[in-house]
Amino acid sequence: MAGGWARDGAVSEQIEASISDELARLKARRAPQGDSLMECAECGEDIPEARRTALPGVKLCLDCASERQGRDARRGGINRRGSKDSQLK
Repeated sequence: MAGGWARDGAVSEQIEASISDELARLKARRAPQGDSLMECAECGEDIPEARRTALPGVKLCLDCASERQGRDARRGGINRRGSKDSQLK
């Protein structure tokens, strides 16, 4: 792939670095650390003991976690359907 003034493989390295960063961000988000809170950090509701036991380090109640997950799902990404490559197949 032509990369202009970039050395060979620089584009692939940049893509791999982006993927690694995103995977690290997702792993950090899914693996809470430390002591669980007794009350939700956002709404102040009690966090059930079963949730605190299942997810050590949990900071949000189920309702707030579900709401936050819905916001994260709307996060933009790559529109593969609109790319010319997908239309050529």
